[in-house]
Amino acid sequence: MPAASARPAKAAERRGNTAALLGSELLTLFRRRRTAALIGALALIPILIGVAVKIAGESSSGRGPAFLDLITQNGLYVGLTAITVATPLFLPLTIGVIAGDTIAGEASHGTLRYLLIAPAGRLRLLLVKYLSAGVFCLAASLTVLVVGTLVGWVLFSIGPLTLLSGTTVTVGEGLLRLLGIAAYISVSLLGLSAIGLFLSTLTTVPVGAMAGTAILAVAAQILGALPQLDWLHPWLFTDHWLSFADLLRDPVQWASFGDNALLQAGYIVVFGALAAGRFLSKDILS
Repeated sequence: MPAASARPAKAAERRGNTAALLGSELLTLFRRRRTAALIGALALIPILIGVAVKIAGESSSGRGPAFLDLITQNGLYVGLTAITVATPLFLPLTIGVIAGDTIAGEASHGTLRYLLIAPAGRLRLLLVKYLSAGVFCLAASLTVLVVGTLVGWVLFSIGPLTLLSGTTVTVGEGLLRLLGIAAYISVSLLGLSAIGLFLSTLTTVPVGAMAGTAILAVAAQILGALPQLDWLHPWLFTDHWLSFADLLRDPVQWASFGDNALLQAGYIVVFGALAAGRFLSKDILS
């Protein structure tokens, strides 16, 4: 009986240790100057777009990124334009830096052995590192959209949002849809984060894992642009990245959301298992 009652207590203790470790990891991550620089660089995207449109005026319809020609009519489109620009390149680059540094960064600084000496365990440490990268995905997406909304409000004012289907929704509902887009983009980047985590377990040089993650993101998008490889497109982790536009329809088209979540889950399972297999069998020398 005492042994049986001790099991829930040990489980609760493990959950508490994991939560404490995750909290410590998140504090460390967001206190780094590099993280602040990445967030700042993402915030510059909507700022530059808003200021450029304010100075240059309205663009010709159909030219430039999606929603660009609508910015002067409604400042909410600054965030939408910025996230359209950031998703294919800038967001993957920042995620590559964070995910590629998860394990390799600790190894390069000689702190990995110390973390494993503490009551963390390899699998728990790997999980915490991945969760922290996932939190950064959300923070990065929100940065682009929130800063874009604020810039649009200051420079152009905001009003009811006209959706792609032609329906107009209130400002409040428009803001909720922007939050939904941030969540969608965050989920879209989880597969890339898993790839970065795996690459980070392969090396003690974080720059190599960072570069490898970013290169794979670019390569997947190039492959996705080739019509000759239509059979491959549904398997690419980038295939649904821009399908967040389905949140701007009335009614919302939910099919792409489920397909995207399933695709990213597949990458998380495969590359998470590869990362765990590598990390559990790896000799930690630093």
